[in-house]
Amino acid sequence: MLRAVRLAIWRPSPVGRRRRQVALAVAVLSDVIQWVFFPVMAEGAASPFDVALDALTAAIILLAVGFQWRLAIALAVEVVPGLDMFPTWTAVVLTIPTAPKELPPPE
Repeated sequence: MLRAVRLAIWRPSPVGRRRRQVALAVAVLSDVIQWVFFPVMAEGAASPFDVALDALTAAIILLAVGFQWRLAIALAVEVVPGLDMFPTWTAVVLTIPTAPKELPPPE
Protein backbone atom coordinates (compact mmCIF):
# COMPACT_ATOMS: atom_id res chain seq x y z
CA MET A 1 0.00 0.00 0.00
CA LEU A 2 2.86 2.37 0.79
CA ARG A 3 4.23 1.88 -2.70
CA ALA A 4 0.85 2.80 -4.21
CA VAL A 5 0.80 6.00 -2.15
CA ARG A 6 4.29 6.91 -3.35
CA LEU A 7 3.31 6.30 -6.97
CA ALA A 8 0.19 8.41 -6.57
CA ILE A 9 2.29 11.32 -5.38
CA TRP A 10 4.52 11.25 -8.45
CA ARG A 11 1.83 10.31 -10.96
CA PRO A 12 -1.09 12.70 -10.54
CA SER A 13 -4.51 11.34 -11.29
CA PRO A 14 -6.20 12.74 -14.39
CA VAL A 15 -8.88 15.36 -13.93
CA GLY A 16 -12.16 15.75 -15.75
CA ARG A 17 -12.28 17.78 -18.93
CA ARG A 18 -14.64 20.39 -17.48
CA ARG A 19 -12.40 20.97 -14.44
CA ARG A 20 -9.37 21.32 -16.69
CA GLN A 21 -11.23 23.82 -18.90
CA VAL A 22 -12.09 25.93 -15.86
CA ALA A 23 -8.47 25.82 -14.69
CA LEU A 24 -7.26 26.72 -18.18
CA ALA A 25 -9.63 29.70 -18.41
CA VAL A 26 -8.37 30.99 -15.04
CA ALA A 27 -4.74 30.43 -16.07
CA VAL A 28 -5.12 32.26 -19.39
CA LEU A 29 -6.94 35.15 -17.72
CA SER A 30 -4.20 35.45 -15.10
CA ASP A 31 -1.43 35.42 -17.70
CA VAL A 32 -3.24 38.01 -19.84
CA ILE A 33 -3.68 40.29 -16.83
CA GLN A 34 0.05 40.02 -16.12
CA TRP A 35 0.84 41.07 -19.69
CA VAL A 36 -1.67 43.92 -19.79
CA PHE A 37 -0.39 45.38 -16.53
CA PHE A 38 3.26 44.62 -17.35
CA PRO A 39 4.90 47.58 -15.58
CA VAL A 40 3.15 46.78 -12.29
CA MET A 41 3.56 42.99 -12.52
CA ALA A 42 7.14 42.71 -13.83
CA GLU A 43 8.70 42.91 -10.36
CA GLY A 44 7.64 39.39 -9.41
CA ALA A 45 7.50 38.87 -5.64
CA ALA A 46 8.27 42.57 -5.03
CA SER A 47 4.90 43.57 -6.47
CA PRO A 48 1.96 43.07 -4.09
CA PHE A 49 -0.42 43.07 -7.07
CA ASP A 50 1.48 40.24 -8.73
CA VAL A 51 1.63 38.25 -5.51
CA ALA A 52 -2.12 38.68 -4.94
CA LEU A 53 -2.93 37.66 -8.52
CA ASP A 54 -0.68 34.59 -8.34
CA ALA A 55 -2.10 33.53 -4.96
CA LEU A 56 -5.66 33.88 -6.22
CA THR A 57 -4.83 32.02 -9.44
CA ALA A 58 -3.13 29.19 -7.55
CA ALA A 59 -6.06 28.87 -5.14
CA ILE A 60 -8.68 28.72 -7.90
CA ILE A 61 -6.70 26.23 -9.99
CA LEU A 62 -6.07 24.15 -6.87
CA LEU A 63 -9.80 24.05 -6.18
CA ALA A 64 -10.53 23.12 -9.80
CA VAL A 65 -8.01 20.32 -10.35
CA GLY A 66 -6.81 19.36 -6.88
CA PHE A 67 -3.25 19.25 -5.64
CA GLN A 68 -0.63 18.83 -8.34
CA TRP A 69 3.11 19.25 -7.73
CA ARG A 70 3.41 21.19 -10.95
CA LEU A 71 1.26 23.96 -9.45
CA ALA A 72 3.81 24.45 -6.67
CA ILE A 73 6.56 24.68 -9.26
CA ALA A 74 4.57 27.25 -11.25
CA LEU A 75 4.00 29.33 -8.13
CA ALA A 76 7.75 29.28 -7.42
CA VAL A 77 8.50 30.45 -10.98
CA GLU A 78 5.90 33.22 -10.71
CA VAL A 79 7.78 34.99 -7.89
CA VAL A 80 10.97 35.42 -9.95
CA PRO A 81 11.15 38.92 -11.47
CA GLY A 82 11.06 38.87 -15.26
CA LEU A 83 10.48 35.12 -15.45
CA ASP A 84 6.95 35.60 -14.19
CA MET A 85 6.02 37.23 -17.52
CA PHE A 86 6.20 33.82 -19.20
CA PRO A 87 2.67 32.29 -19.37
CA THR A 88 3.53 29.82 -16.62
CA TRP A 89 -0.01 29.16 -15.40
CA THR A 90 -1.26 28.36 -18.90
CA ALA A 91 1.68 26.08 -19.64
CA VAL A 92 1.26 24.18 -16.39
CA VAL A 93 -2.49 23.66 -16.77
CA LEU A 94 -1.97 22.42 -20.33
CA THR A 95 0.29 19.67 -18.97
CA ILE A 96 -2.30 18.34 -16.51
CA PRO A 97 -3.65 15.02 -17.83
CA THR A 98 -7.37 14.71 -18.47
CA ALA A 99 -9.48 11.67 -17.73
CA PRO A 100 -10.75 9.75 -20.75
CA LYS A 101 -14.33 10.38 -21.73
CA GLU A 102 -16.64 7.87 -20.11
CA LEU A 103 -18.35 5.44 -22.42
CA PRO A 104 -22.13 5.12 -22.22
CA PRO A 105 -23.39 1.92 -20.55
CA PRO A 106 -24.20 -0.92 -22.96
CA GLU A 107 -27.84 -1.38 -23.84
